[in-house]
Amino acid sequence: MNSTPVGPEQERLDELRELARLLPAGPGEQVLPPGRRSHHKDVLMQLIDRDGTRDSTRGRVDDGEPSRPRGRRFSRPALLAGAVAAALAAGLTVGIGAGQDGGGAAAARPGASNAAGASRSAVVTLDRIAAVALRTDVEPVGDGQFVYVRSKGAGNEGVFDGPVKLGAMHERQVWFSQRQGPVTDVGLIREYGQDWPIEVGVPDGTDPKDAAVPAGFDRPTYAWLASLPTDPAALLKLLYADTHVEKGEDRDQEVFGRIGDLVGEQIMPSATAAAFYKATARIPGVTEAADAVDAAGRHGIAIAREDTRHGTRTEWIFDPGTLDYLGVRTVFSRDTERARAGTVYDTSAVLERAVVDKRGQEPGERRRAGRS
Repeated sequence: MNSTPVGPEQERLDELRELARLLPAGPGEQVLPPGRRSHHKDVLMQLIDRDGTRDSTRGRVDDGEPSRPRGRRFSRPALLAGAVAAALAAGLTVGIGAGQDGGGAAAARPGASNAAGASRSAVVTLDRIAAVALRTDVEPVGDGQFVYVRSKGAGNEGVFDGPVKLGAMHERQVWFSQRQGPVTDVGLIREYGQDWPIEVGVPDGTDPKDAAVPAGFDRPTYAWLASLPTDPAALLKLLYADTHVEKGEDRDQEVFGRIGDLVGEQIMPSATAAAFYKATARIPGVTEAADAVDAAGRHGIAIAREDTRHGTRTEWIFDPGTLDYLGVRTVFSRDTERARAGTVYDTSAVLERAVVDKRGQEPGERRRAGRS
């Protein structure tokens, strides 16, 4: 006789499997930049596999069937792109493991000195990038407007945990709402010839107001970013405090990735951008790469960090002359069962950033509307 699994871990496993089922193979999962999307999807699947492995080591019920693990609920709402989950987003994440402060040997060191942070060459380059950001005029974004980013990229489309296969290069447009108050309608993605609304999932029987997400690290807006401290040490301390990882994961790498998401696909005040770059110089393991190529084929210098656990290196690419941000890519830093060193796991290039007045409006349409 088959018995129903019991125990405190059942709920966790059910939620993980449901989230994995909801993650689509097509456009719905394109909420976050390619590198972060692929990384978090892999992490999610590893969590499921790990929990499944734990089943065989836990107590058995009377029919010999292993009990399945379960755990606490997610601390943040899952997000939907259209009718499917667009979770694990850059500024919109599902808090898998929120409250678990594991981090392996590479635990958080907020406020670490430069000597314990990035390499000397990376510190110098990040200081130069910060200086350029500080001198850049930025158009403030109003509460009712949208941040628009057009990019070009490709990500891994190989089977989970199998050989890496880079997908076709394509364009992506995204609109992020700038409303400060809690919202469920976050924005829009236009990709693969279709529009995908970014919405907060509202569980059955829940008041939408209770599920709405305010501005913050999980839903950054220009006004919220402007409220952050511009002292690099204070900003980094805030980031580490808000970043939770599973045991064995590298929190330094996760913080590096979160900063990359923000500078890569948001618009923020010049002083805030400069502070993020200076804060990055304090993260251990950050290095500089002399040459990297973005998804548009543009060569630049890169600020990089290696994820030694997964054998990959994430590179933020900057124009070697102007030091403007170009894009990001993730490559394998060593030979693994999935790919040889140097294989591109995902790549993206920012082609245009702008402020628009409506969801789905392109910058050219706004200019035409202003002249009419």
